[in-house]
Amino acid sequence: MEANQISRDYRINEEIWTPEVRLIDETGRQLGIFSIRDALRLAQERDLDLVEVAPNASPPVCRLLNYGKFLYERAKKEREARKAQKVTEIKEIRMRPKIGEHDINVKLRRVREFLDEGAKVKIRVRFRGREMSYQELGRKLLDDIAARLADVAMVEQEPHMEGPTMLMLVTSKAKATSAGSASKSIGDSQSKQE
Repeated sequence: MEANQISRDYRINEEIWTPEVRLIDETGRQLGIFSIRDALRLAQERDLDLVEVAPNASPPVCRLLNYGKFLYERAKKEREARKAQKVTEIKEIRMRPKIGEHDINVKLRRVREFLDEGAKVKIRVRFRGREMSYQELGRKLLDDIAARLADVAMVEQEPHMEGPTMLMLVTSKAKATSAGSASKSIGDSQSKQE
């Protein structure tokens, strides 16, 4: 196998420089401690690679395996793990401290749509010029929005200033409740087993 074309995560074959290694065969059975020369000869006889899997052990642990196949399987597992991950999207709604009532209702309807889609929503109140001295208006607006969304959302991050804007992060109550009830049911089943 061409060593230059392979990822550099592990030392393989001639790159292993320790005089002795603990050897594990392709089935996972421990063969014992071998000199590096004998381990390399055994790997060549079986048409496999000698891969150093635990370099900090004394002596280092090496494994006989097909390194290309090993890398392929590992990359495949990583792809599957990434596919299984659910990426939570964060949507943003912007408003001003002197927003009208109708505009607030439109923005709230949009926030509810985002929450139904499973996204978290960052609500941003932007201050300009002299409005910075009336930050309590922004805080009052965000508190009002949180109260209006209380039936479907919970505040994940309290309102705070970030530059000339005040931010608040809300997430769906159903999502938080289902995660909480799942952990509660796990705890209940564990307590029943004891």
